[in-house]
Amino acid sequence: MRTTIPLAVPSADGSQAPPPQRRTASAGARRVGAQGLTGTDAKGVPLRRSKRGWMWNHFYLLEEYTGTDMQYVGKLHSDGDRGDGSARYVLTGEGAGSLFRIDEKSGDIHATKRLDREEKAYYILRAKAVDRFTNEALEGESEFVIKIHDINDNEPRFTKDLYMARVPEMSDMGTSVIQVTATDADDSTYGNSAKVVYSILEGQPYFSVDAETGLVKTALPGMDRELKENYQVVIQAKDMGGQMGGLSGTTTVSITLSDVNDNPPRFTKSLYEFRVPETADLGATVGLLRALDADIGENAEMEYRIISSDGPGMFDVFTNKSTQEGVIVVRRPLDFERKRQYSLRVQVENVHLNPRFFAAAPFRDDATVKVQVEDVDEPPVFERPSYVMEVKEDAARSTVIGSVSASDPDALHNPVRYSIDRRTDMDRVFNVHAGNGSVFVLRELDREEAAWHNISIIATEFNAPRQMTRVPVFIRILDVNDNAPTFATNYETFVCENARANQRIQTVSASDPDNPIGGHRFVFSLAPEASGKANFSVRDNKDNTAWILTRRNSYLNLQRSVYLVPVVISDGEYPMLSSTNTLTVRVCTCDRDGNMQLCNAEALAARAGLSTGALVAILLCSIILLMIVVLFAALRRQRKKEPLIISKEDVRDNVVSYNDEGGGEEDTQAFDIGTLRNPEAIEESKQRRDIAPEPFYPPVRRPVPPPPPARDPGHGHNGDVREFISQRLQDNDGDPTAPPYDSLATYAYEGSGSVAESLSSLESVTTDGDQDYNYLSEWGPRFKKLADMYGADDSDRDS
Repeated sequence: MRTTIPLAVPSADGSQAPPPQRRTASAGARRVGAQGLTGTDAKGVPLRRSKRGWMWNHFYLLEEYTGTDMQYVGKLHSDGDRGDGSARYVLTGEGAGSLFRIDEKSGDIHATKRLDREEKAYYILRAKAVDRFTNEALEGESEFVIKIHDINDNEPRFTKDLYMARVPEMSDMGTSVIQVTATDADDSTYGNSAKVVYSILEGQPYFSVDAETGLVKTALPGMDRELKENYQVVIQAKDMGGQMGGLSGTTTVSITLSDVNDNPPRFTKSLYEFRVPETADLGATVGLLRALDADIGENAEMEYRIISSDGPGMFDVFTNKSTQEGVIVVRRPLDFERKRQYSLRVQVENVHLNPRFFAAAPFRDDATVKVQVEDVDEPPVFERPSYVMEVKEDAARSTVIGSVSASDPDALHNPVRYSIDRRTDMDRVFNVHAGNGSVFVLRELDREEAAWHNISIIATEFNAPRQMTRVPVFIRILDVNDNAPTFATNYETFVCENARANQRIQTVSASDPDNPIGGHRFVFSLAPEASGKANFSVRDNKDNTAWILTRRNSYLNLQRSVYLVPVVISDGEYPMLSSTNTLTVRVCTCDRDGNMQLCNAEALAARAGLSTGALVAILLCSIILLMIVVLFAALRRQRKKEPLIISKEDVRDNVVSYNDEGGGEEDTQAFDIGTLRNPEAIEESKQRRDIAPEPFYPPVRRPVPPPPPARDPGHGHNGDVREFISQRLQDNDGDPTAPPYDSLATYAYEGSGSVAESLSSLESVTTDGDQDYNYLSEWGPRFKKLADMYGADDSDRDS
């Protein structure tokens, strides 16, 4: 198969070169050898190599084609193509059918779209020729490459739009600052389309750039940050080697001059004056010194120091790290009476020095500081910051254990009065003499309760009570042997019934709240009164412990269940103290190995034939029976008591009702209204309130009243009713036999001036049957209804 390359190929600068001669293969094509025998297969059939035409390597195609027709790539031709139209060319691979199209009959290849080498530089395709009718291959499939020729269609691009760089100030000329890089997407192997050259558009004469490498350097020496700190440099990158017609791109480099220590610190003043009271605390600030440095950061860090003073050690100076100021502080106590003024010489110097600039100027500065001490009325001053005293715990009251001393530091030397701060001595164990400061004992001491006492003593000026000073006094209570030793703990000791003589049943130790210098040394022995008939013995181990030993072979619980062993414990101090401690020993039943099984009552029960399980069962049965009896009694009480609330609902939703009925009209025990109805009745004796009273007078019929204008009804009895009610009220209030409940009685009477006279029943007689209502018929039609009602009753009663 042969190929025909295009009539024109691009030149190095992108223009079309003159077309070469038409040929049937590319420059990389080769010829395959002739047909010949190469051997036989497994069945003996001879193998033959068929003759093949030209093979090719690649085509060339120009990118960014702008023509209206499809771009011609090349032509394929097979030796098997006889030119009668029976051969058909087939193209496969990258872009076949979409980007590249082949004429099946002629083998011409065209590019259907505009190609960009920066997107894809080459395409690999495969071609073959087949018989149009039988679809058999006329030749084997071959592979070829279509390479895209580059043109200068991409400008150089920097890797960053903005570069940030720093270079020390005062750098030498030619100091490297930063390197910028620009890339060109065009083919660097073909022509100058990707050859980039750098240049500076802005930033001269301070900086320069290397045309080939893009390295930015300083172009001037001694650039001072204090004059100008920031620079903006614009750099251009141009392809085609910087020639005319090349494409270009730009970037900005922001360059900052970093600080170096090229400026010394300087004080703002040569003389500083400060005033400080003599009572200033140690570490108190006297004044601030300020020095200026044109540098920044660590290059502006300063250190202050006092290089000379007429009061050595009285003051100190340090640097405030945040403000870089020198702070003068008091180092020793000041005293106006001793020295009233101090003169200091202070020096400031940079912490981080640069040897390059030593010759320029000294990097330090000096200033004078005057400190004036002000007089202050000071409180008394103790000779010591604290006192330590010792006293034995058996010291008698009023024993002097030490003294304190304070004086007025002022020129007047006022006398001082001493006292104890009772908040530090709530129990008033000590006291101090107000005049000489002697400390003495007020109460008995006990080291075992408190080994140390920390009190504060106050010194106050007589003429200025507000001027006071406190001093701590630490009083140590020395030990005296005043406590006898005792058992270290409560021992629970037992001895087996089958114990042998000289058998150890307990190891005891002792404790003593005293604290002797050489440590405790206890001596154990059996009390003398128990030595003659002792059942046990005590052996002192000489190590502050003792053994309790048996003195016979067996002990019977039935004969004696408990033994009391008196043990005498003595200490080795002076004066020697001792105490008798009783050790209780129970007799128990043990197994063969000496392990306790039963003691005291349990042992007696075991002798009677009851085991521990039987005793536990009896106890449980008794408890259950008792619970049943208690529960039954509680149920009976609950059944008898009727609940106040019958409903089973929540008590908050119920109304509690009491089923007690009042006396009503038949209740005459609460109050005797009959007497009140007859105010003229005379009470001869106090009536009982639990029976109905009897009337004192027979019924009196009411006469017919005269005409209304001639009477004033009720007027004559108003005073009697009031007096009667008041008397009854007093009697009820003072009556001890009155019922324990409250009664509410309502009394009413008609006032004077009524035409119908009084309608109240208070003037009536005791019973309604004694009333005469015939006069109602004489009062007119308004009272006809009442006359009919009461008059009918009278007539019925008479009949």
